[in-house]
Amino acid sequence: MKKEDCFYVGTIVGKYSFKGELLVKTDSDHPEEYTQLESIFVQLNTGLVPFFIQKCQLHKSELLRIQFEDVQDENTADSLLKKELYLPLNLLPPLEGKKFYYHEVIGFSIQENNKKIGTIIAIQDQSVQALFEIETEKGTQALIPIHNDFIIEVDRLNHCIKVNLPEGLLDLQN
Repeated sequence: MKKEDCFYVGTIVGKYSFKGELLVKTDSDHPEEYTQLESIFVQLNTGLVPFFIQKCQLHKSELLRIQFEDVQDENTADSLLKKELYLPLNLLPPLEGKKFYYHEVIGFSIQENNKKIGTIIAIQDQSVQALFEIETEKGTQALIPIHNDFIIEVDRLNHCIKVNLPEGLLDLQN
């Protein structure tokens, strides 16, 4: 399995017991959705490696407590600390309306008033406000806040996001 065919689930942030149980901080508002998994991919130095899950439950409502089949002691658990977990993209439920997954809109065009502004080349989500990074029709790069009030429609069929941006937003960047 290649990393680009997967989505990030979370990171192993700690150990729970001396029997190899691990605590995972997920990148989800609903970590309970992952409690029924049979397996998950762990990013090791050699790439993504599948680990089979013996037991998985919520821990303090925000973390997952996972017992992998082949991790039964503290030393093995220690070797997995800070490792990232992934699942195949096909396990993501489809979104509708104006909701979208960041990876799904890379390459979509951004249009305002039926005029193409540019193409999404990346999503910047490391700050408080997530941003579309676009290559404009003029060949420059611009950042557009990802905000429900700005997005009119996500047209998956035509790979386009229609927006209504505050006046002058793009002018500030050029």
